[in-house]
Amino acid sequence: MRMTVSLCVIMVEITNNLQLLPLIMLVLLISKAVGDFFNEGLYEEQARLKGIPLLDSRPKQVMRNMNAKDACKNQKVVCLPRVSRVVDIVSVLQSNKHNGFPIVERGQNGESLVIGLILRSHLLVLLQSKVDFQNTPFPCGPGILNRHNFSDFVKPASSKGKSIDDIHLTDEELGLYLDLAPFLNPSPYIVPEDMSLAKVYNLFRQLGLRHIFVVPRPSRVVGLITRKDLLLEEDGNTATTELQSTSVRSILSTSCKLSFSLLRRNAQN
Repeated sequence: MRMTVSLCVIMVEITNNLQLLPLIMLVLLISKAVGDFFNEGLYEEQARLKGIPLLDSRPKQVMRNMNAKDACKNQKVVCLPRVSRVVDIVSVLQSNKHNGFPIVERGQNGESLVIGLILRSHLLVLLQSKVDFQNTPFPCGPGILNRHNFSDFVKPASSKGKSIDDIHLTDEELGLYLDLAPFLNPSPYIVPEDMSLAKVYNLFRQLGLRHIFVVPRPSRVVGLITRKDLLLEEDGNTATTELQSTSVRSILSTSCKLSFSLLRRNAQN
């Protein structure tokens, strides 16, 4: 189980003899080294047998010579249009086990533009409720979210969630349409296609992500966000929030000017 620290504490508490602590630590280190030489721990083996994508703490060395496009070049992206037929959504859910699907919309030039990501569980909720089905293949108006509660899209902690096999739809309902735009995530995590796969690996590890969109490199810069721009300062009089970066920069510039003037005065003296 590779429980070196926990087992060391347990053994010290059982023996009630601190003089055995160095020997216990030595035995545990040797045992862990021998176990790692032959196989992984019990929990890692169980996760591998169950197919759980458990990531190591560090990426492999070969990932430094690969980019994000290399990791997904053999996979076919399954997308859904913004206004999809119910029968198409059911077919996609039955033929794929993906947890999320990109939502695309036709642009002015006729190309497909990604507008967000929708989860599999949210699609199952929409199919089961049936209140958002429409007869026309056109985007719906505002106010559609008032038909649902936030708790409807939360997965129960004691259940595996809904399944597409548990949802029964008639032939008339399968011919209707569903606008997915109000229920998608409009700002999923996106990386360029030539980004190092090791960096993508670290994003999954540090942020606990499940999906990342890979997009082409050519793009237009809208702005640049620094760490200071994320420091927010609330104004108690106007109840508005303003960025603290301006005040921080002004304080730093004032202090620099004072320091420069003091140095110049000392040099003159």
